[in-house]
Amino acid sequence: MATVETADTAVAEESGVRRRDFINIAAVSFAGAGAVATVFPLVNQMNPSADVLALASIEVDISAIEAGQAIKTSWRKQPIFIRNLTAEEITEANAVDVAELRDPETLAERTTAGKENWLITLGVCTHLGCVPLGAAQGEIKGEFGGYFCPCHGSHYDTAARIRKGPAPANLEVPEHEFLSDTVVKIG
Repeated sequence: MATVETADTAVAEESGVRRRDFINIAAVSFAGAGAVATVFPLVNQMNPSADVLALASIEVDISAIEAGQAIKTSWRKQPIFIRNLTAEEITEANAVDVAELRDPETLAERTTAGKENWLITLGVCTHLGCVPLGAAQGEIKGEFGGYFCPCHGSHYDTAARIRKGPAPANLEVPEHEFLSDTVVKIG
């Protein structure tokens, strides 16, 4: 009878999956499922929280901002400066030789066509992330009449371009669009 059992075993091994192969496949599948169950929460926690997603875009009424004034608002937990430039400030910003700037950008590149008087920037210094002064009335505006970062002395002009100090780049202009003459959507 020993020869019959070995013949049956030999036929089973030739025809398909052996018991050992099945156990190996099951073990690898179980380990893979365990790895996915472990890694998914770690990756998922890197997604933005619900409160940040809720602020993916904001609409701001700019009708009360007079020429020469600026306001601070918040978007994605970061300060936003919205400045209504005067004709004189626009002329001064356009008179600057862009080639001499550390981060060369014209005022037209930093504003929306047809709305050149509205400058919208993140209120975060590009050096180490401090909030510059100059948006509120009575705050120090720096040597160039724009913004001044009190942390390390960066000076920005009225177009929020870096002119002096350690900041490597201009204040960032977030994605925005004008929904009407008095409402701007940021984000």
